[in-house]
Amino acid sequence: MANGSLEDWLHSKDSTLVEIKNLNLHQRLNIAIDIACAVAYLHVHCEIPIIHCDLKPSNVLLDDELVAHVGDFGLARFLSADTQSSSIHQTSSSLVRGTIGYTAPECGMRSELSTYGDMYSFGILLLEMFTGKRPTNEMFKDGFNLHNFVQDSLPDRVEEIADSVLFHSRQVDTIESMRSHESHAFMGNSKIEKCLISVFRVGVSCSVTSPRERMNISDAVNELHSIRDALLKTEIRRV
Repeated sequence: MANGSLEDWLHSKDSTLVEIKNLNLHQRLNIAIDIACAVAYLHVHCEIPIIHCDLKPSNVLLDDELVAHVGDFGLARFLSADTQSSSIHQTSSSLVRGTIGYTAPECGMRSELSTYGDMYSFGILLLEMFTGKRPTNEMFKDGFNLHNFVQDSLPDRVEEIADSVLFHSRQVDTIESMRSHESHAFMGNSKIEKCLISVFRVGVSCSVTSPRERMNISDAVNELHSIRDALLKTEIRRV
């Protein structure tokens, strides 16, 4: 696709790309909603629900308008109509489906595949999008993971864990706005923090250890839409 993968944009400093790419807060929210809507289509709106089994940044492709498209269905499974899960009875190599860091804890056990696994992956992906940290970062070890990192920092230390680019891009926009509209109020980092706290809470709710306690995709879509609407209303009041 025209703009490559979400992986390229989130971690361009780690790639071989010549140009460093950055996504601002609005763009990340839009992409998060695109991904959530795609997962909702698979889980809720398909005649036979589909489990993707490998949600991660490199499997999210961005078109020329930065609209996100979920790709790579190589591990996808249809959901059993009678059990709402897909049983694994293949060889041991099939026990863990997906990618380390994004795969739900229960997927390492001889358990049934379900939409809960996708929700865990989506939650981790969401946390990665707004912290800029991979779930496989070397800081995550001995039971400490991206989920814990974010959960332990909410709500008071959100600026410490969020991708610094989000605050920098906001400051640049604000400087330009102040040059054109000197009488307008400064939005301030507190508005960004409020938005990020809400996004992080969705990510944390989606990636809890207990599968049945995870937020479902329909609720995640609604929450993310509400967060974006609230941010847009704040922006409108500034103009």
